[in-house]
Amino acid sequence: MSFDKLSIGQEIVGASFSPTRETIRDFCEASLDFNPLHLDDNYMKGDFGKTNFGGIIMHGMNNFGVITRMLTDWLYEQDATQRRLETRWKSPVKPGDTITPKARITALKKTDSSRWVSFDVEVTNQRNEVVAVGEAMAEFPV
Repeated sequence: MSFDKLSIGQEIVGASFSPTRETIRDFCEASLDFNPLHLDDNYMKGDFGKTNFGGIIMHGMNNFGVITRMLTDWLYEQDATQRRLETRWKSPVKPGDTITPKARITALKKTDSSRWVSFDVEVTNQRNEVVAVGEAMAEFPV
């Protein structure tokens, strides 16, 4: 698909991801982030202000990762490059959840030196609840 065949509103859906206690632990080790939010069920039984998670939660950066994978997998086929991604976490993801990223094209822009695509991105869980949102931008070669 070329830049000229893209349209505002077009959607991209990425691969689903189902975090487990083991993948959360693996991310702790890879990122060196051993926050008890991700490891200690006893710690997570407590209240954090008005919030109670009821157990360990996945690292929010895993949402970033599934979005990045979706975008780069799709963009690579177009010979394009991801240039920006900003995300906000909305709800925790727990072991046993399944999350799926998607993006929707919101703007297309041509300049003398390049072509740009803007996206709204979101990650939903198996209950269709939004767990992360954001914006992304990609560059297509001229």
